[in-house]
Amino acid sequence: MNLSHAPAATTAPVTYPPRRAVTAWLFFDWAAQPFFTLVTTFVFAPFFASALAADAAEGQALWGYATGFAGLCIALLSPLIGGIADRTGPRKPWIAAFGALLVIGSALLWFARPGSPAAVPIALAGFIIATIGAEFATIFNNAMMTRLVPPERLGWLSGTGWAIGYLGGLISLAITLALLAADPLTGKTLAGLVPILGLDAAAREGDRASGPLTALWFVIFVTPMFLLTPDSPGTGMRLREAAQGGLSRLKATIAELPRLPSLGRFLLANMIYQDGLVALFAFGGIYAAGVFGWQTIELGIFGILLTITGTFGAWCGGKLDDRIGGKPVVLGAIACLLFACLGILSLGPDRIFFVVSATPPAPGDGLFASAPERIYLALGLLIGLVAGPLQASSRSLMARLAPAGRHGEFFGLFALSGKVTSFMGPTFVALATTVFASQQAGLAVLIAFFLVGGALLAGVNVKQGLAR
Repeated sequence: MNLSHAPAATTAPVTYPPRRAVTAWLFFDWAAQPFFTLVTTFVFAPFFASALAADAAEGQALWGYATGFAGLCIALLSPLIGGIADRTGPRKPWIAAFGALLVIGSALLWFARPGSPAAVPIALAGFIIATIGAEFATIFNNAMMTRLVPPERLGWLSGTGWAIGYLGGLISLAITLALLAADPLTGKTLAGLVPILGLDAAAREGDRASGPLTALWFVIFVTPMFLLTPDSPGTGMRLREAAQGGLSRLKATIAELPRLPSLGRFLLANMIYQDGLVALFAFGGIYAAGVFGWQTIELGIFGILLTITGTFGAWCGGKLDDRIGGKPVVLGAIACLLFACLGILSLGPDRIFFVVSATPPAPGDGLFASAPERIYLALGLLIGLVAGPLQASSRSLMARLAPAGRHGEFFGLFALSGKVTSFMGPTFVALATTVFASQQAGLAVLIAFFLVGGALLAGVNVKQGLAR
């Protein structure tokens, strides 16, 4: 039986909430995205590598170990906690609790002052705490999807959420670059202004302010979801009772996967290609800072352009998902990511396509003046264009494939599949960077993740998975 007919097996027809409830839910992506845009990718991570760590290679390695540790924590706990949430019912208390970790961890980043002996530990601890909070809050937000729209609208819902999230990231990045983060040499922001609030450019306070801005942004914009979006009803089961049965339920769910071959293969594929994408975003800004010497202004413009293409790609991907299905969308995105990774590896400050010599960038040449920089920019825009559809269509596939009434549990497995090797991807990047003292060597390991993940997804029989 097709999953879209599943509601017929219930005692009452399924009703969906009004549009304002769906709109409020979409604002979770808007609220959470600045953490990934400002902290993980375009502002704080490159600042960490260039101003806190001893050098760019060490910064990439330390950031990789921190990302890996956070991913391991998420991988170990997400299916268990998701199962507990299914047994107790409501998702919002979990979103609030883990959202608090996102806020606390992000706020801590302000205290990572260059020159302070505690700067690196504070930065890494805040990043780990905020990452765990952001990822767990997302799990429970995702588990609300099937209560909001019919199955045939899940692609639109997921794609629109990602697009709105990218737009929120874009606006928060524009605010940071125009008003907060300044070039430490000139003391001016991208808009040519002195940073507001008396922020000291020499102390990199504008870059560090990306953490508190992320925290405040989340608190403000997640509030409509709590006020307007209906939650799952409570089951009456107490938390302790749900926790006691959660581990055995998790074991039973994993043992059940061989009887759900399409779902199991999809989770395995997602585990691998999502790991590659997470690592690619985690190190994209750091890579550009190390190879081309990009500072906050260059990285910020790069981030704005990438986020624009990401917003457009996520929205179009959601439409395409509903029309042709999530699997072709994800496979096409993986092919583009493979091409982009190979292209990036072919670049150096003085070369393109591995062997073609090019004039390296020089001080005073202007933004993106060299051919390698412009090609890197174009490849980054391609990554932004396809990253949203890959993530959004993966989410909608999971929502369609998960058994009814068990979405928290299976979105926990979905998070597990996206995180169980996520500590390995960044760690492999970090190890390769350390061993070869080369950022290119670190990035090269990601190609294997996209190749293997795409091959596994190609063998998923989506119709078989839905026919239950």
